[in-house]
Amino acid sequence: MTSIILSPQTALQIHFVFEWLAILTGVQVYRWLKRRKDQQPMTEGRSFTIIIGCIIGAGMGNKLLFVFEYPQLWAEQGLYALTQGQSIVGGLLGGLIGVEIAKKLCGVRHSTGDYFILPLIVGTMIGRIGCFLAGLHDSTFGLPTSLPWGVDFGDQISRHPTQLYDMLAVISFGLLLWLRRTRLNQVSGLSFKLYLSSYLIWRLVIDGLKPVPYYYWLELSGIQWVCIIALFFYLPFVIRDWLKLNQ
Repeated sequence: MTSIILSPQTALQIHFVFEWLAILTGVQVYRWLKRRKDQQPMTEGRSFTIIIGCIIGAGMGNKLLFVFEYPQLWAEQGLYALTQGQSIVGGLLGGLIGVEIAKKLCGVRHSTGDYFILPLIVGTMIGRIGCFLAGLHDSTFGLPTSLPWGVDFGDQISRHPTQLYDMLAVISFGLLLWLRRTRLNQVSGLSFKLYLSSYLIWRLVIDGLKPVPYYYWLELSGIQWVCIIALFFYLPFVIRDWLKLNQ
């Protein structure tokens, strides 16, 4: 299978369009869910503050983790390296921190994470379409493979379409959480914690099928190490809420 072959400039433009389409669509899906299901309604101001906190945090985490993944670009290009790419893992973790800071600032005490699951799934799928179309001009393609669904991105090498794997993964996580929603909703925020931790574990594994731009300790990538560190600190909260569910 051969993907669409684009010039570097066109690939960058298409990726940029899909990146912002993912963000804007995710925000609108979040607002729709809040209006439809919120049992603890917030003022428009508080809701807006949380959205802004999420966007700012995600944007910062997005770029910072990309630089951590490609430290050689920072050494060569300095601040210009921030314009070269992004990271979904960085966006997720940065967005989580941004939301928690925003909630503290506007006095929101209840969990809001479950409302972010569907926006994240939709946003990830849209963003990964852009990654797939960008092909070799994006850093998300996989290692060579002989499997029948391998994709040639223009270098005559059949590779794992890890962008498509990522889309299937988030759809699967979302479907499983939806099927168990009645029980999981007994503990507010647990569904989001399960989604985030599942995605971090997934990325820790699937990034082993991608070229590593810079090897850190144990020959793992920067994203893989961030996943490990994030899981170390985050899983205790997942376990705490899971135990609440089963009391």
